[in-house]
Amino acid sequence: MKVLQRLDDGLALPDHERMLLASVRRLATDKIQARAARYDESGEFPWENVEDINRLELNKMFIPERYGGAELSYRVYLACCRELSAACAATGIIWATNFHAATPIIGFATDAQKQRWLTRLAAGALAALALTEPDAGSDATAMTTTFREDGDSIVINGAKIFITNGDVADLLVVFGKWAELGDGKNAISIAILEKGTPGFEVVRVENKMGIRASSTAALAFDNCRIPRGHLLGAPGEGLRMLFGFLNKSRPSVAAHALGIARAAFEDSVAYVNQRSQFGRRIVENQAIQFMLADHATDLALCERWLWHVAERIEAGATDIAAEASMLKLRASDIAMRITTDAVQLMGGYGYTRDFRAERLMRDAKITQIWEGTNQIHRQAIAREFLHKR
Repeated sequence: MKVLQRLDDGLALPDHERMLLASVRRLATDKIQARAARYDESGEFPWENVEDINRLELNKMFIPERYGGAELSYRVYLACCRELSAACAATGIIWATNFHAATPIIGFATDAQKQRWLTRLAAGALAALALTEPDAGSDATAMTTTFREDGDSIVINGAKIFITNGDVADLLVVFGKWAELGDGKNAISIAILEKGTPGFEVVRVENKMGIRASSTAALAFDNCRIPRGHLLGAPGEGLRMLFGFLNKSRPSVAAHALGIARAAFEDSVAYVNQRSQFGRRIVENQAIQFMLADHATDLALCERWLWHVAERIEAGATDIAAEASMLKLRASDIAMRITTDAVQLMGGYGYTRDFRAERLMRDAKITQIWEGTNQIHRQAIAREFLHKR
């Protein structure tokens, strides 16, 4: 535990960011963690947690000052994401999704568009990133949602699934193909849809294994008409934009996974130190010590890689696709293994809902699936080493 604390203490943050992070930790420990089991059981959206996050004005940290924000470092964003996710993985991803959706607006919108949408996000609005479709998951370029230009409007037709915040979002960043450009990946475009737009429908909200308080929605667009000025960039520039911000969203998923893993590790250490069998504490068994040693080592190394990738992003690096894939892959695999081992270490108690280990295990699984399955990331990493003929 001490080595992980030293790693946290060594994170290079200015004083005002350290103070904010301390406030987030208090909120996570005092309020959000206490509500997590109730929200997981009911599957109810955690509006209390969103309101508390907005009282701290956390959305402002990734919005430029010109648009009502108080932009802070990418590192402190990741640190806050990890703390919130350790307390309640569903709440962590609800908030992180605001960052994911804001990133393409920050990077590619006009000044007028930023004034319209970023000011709302800075004030606490919820956002969603509408990318996945029934036949377009890890291969997002297979999407069939269409954007058709009609005078000063864009008409959207299609469907999206597994959209985090999809039913509660005030703003949706929607991906589709510009009809006049055909059906290829060069037709992919991005437009912003505002809540209440006619033709937009929430079809259902999924009943999930984990992150149950985070709403995951299926959406439909039936001749949904938005202003032409809601298009980000030019028609057909969506794929370039997507690749531009995935490298920032994937470390965010890793921070989410590491928060879950850290919570499970801390629970495991506490349990094996107090539980006794055959006249001695479980932690005194060498097999248990080896397991904890492996967990701590994996956590320390992966978290150090998290901060390395964050530093490269802050330095303006763009050639980090492999690094981001390595990070997401390793963090999510670690989260699944440590949470599974936590249930095992706690025995029958770990299998009950009296302990949060079983919830953490359920929450961890999605981190190996979304933002590209880990199999896809392994392929992406391996491509770095394939020589062209």
